[in-house]
Amino acid sequence: MIAILLSLATFVSTTLGGLFALRGRDRLHLIMGFTAGVLVGLVAFDLLPEIFRVTGAERMDSVIPMLALVCGFLVFHVAEKLTVIHHAHEDDYASHRHPQVGVLSALALSGHSFLDGVGIGLGFQVNAAVGVVVAIAVIAHDFSDGLNTVALMLVNKNPPRRAFSFLLVDAVAPVLGAASTLLFTIPARGLPIYLGFFAGFLLYIGASDILPEAHRERSTALTIALTVVGAAFAFVVTRFV
Repeated sequence: MIAILLSLATFVSTTLGGLFALRGRDRLHLIMGFTAGVLVGLVAFDLLPEIFRVTGAERMDSVIPMLALVCGFLVFHVAEKLTVIHHAHEDDYASHRHPQVGVLSALALSGHSFLDGVGIGLGFQVNAAVGVVVAIAVIAHDFSDGLNTVALMLVNKNPPRRAFSFLLVDAVAPVLGAASTLLFTIPARGLPIYLGFFAGFLLYIGASDILPEAHRERSTALTIALTVVGAAFAFVVTRFV
C-alpha cells in the first residue's frame, strides 16, 4: 500500500513535466534538445549500469541484454517506419509530420511509466528502504517522462488537447504499475532483458527521432547546450537522487 501511495507522487511529477511542455510550445526545439540529452543520459548512466550489475549478480551472459537492446531499437524503428508508409510518394506533397507516430511514442513511454511503477512495487517487496529509494528516483525523472510524452505528441502535429490526454495516460501508468505488483513478481534474471529492450527504445527515440527534430528548423548553440545539460541532469538524478 505504501508503494501505491508513493506512486501517486509520480502522477504529479509527470503531469508537471507535460504542462511545462504544453506551455512552452513556441520553444519546442529547445525542449526537444534537452529531452534528447536526458534520454541518452538515462541509458548511459542508469539502464546500462543496472544491466551490468544484475547480469554480474545473476552470472548471466551480458550478450543477452545487449541482444534485447538491439531488438528494442529495431522494433521501434520498424514500427515507426511501417506506421508512416503511404501509398503515395512522400515527395508528391508538402513536408508534414505524422500524428500516429506521436501516439505510438507516447504509448511506448506510458508502457515504461507503468514498469516504473512496477519497479517501485517490487522494491518494496525487497524491503522498505529499497522501495523508497526506487520511488524517489522514479519521481525525480518522471518530470522528464511527462515532458517527453507531450513533446513527442506536439512535434508530430497532434493537437494540444490530445497531447494532454496522453499525458494523463502516462501520469496514471506508474500508479497502475505499482498496484499490479500486488498480483505478481518478476524474477531477477528477467530484469536485464527488459532493461536492455527499453534502453534500445530510448536510444532510438533520443538519437534518431528527438535530436534530429530539435535541429530540423533551426540549430542553435542554445539547443546544443541544452542537450548537454539534459545529459548532465540525467547523470545527477541517477547518481545522487
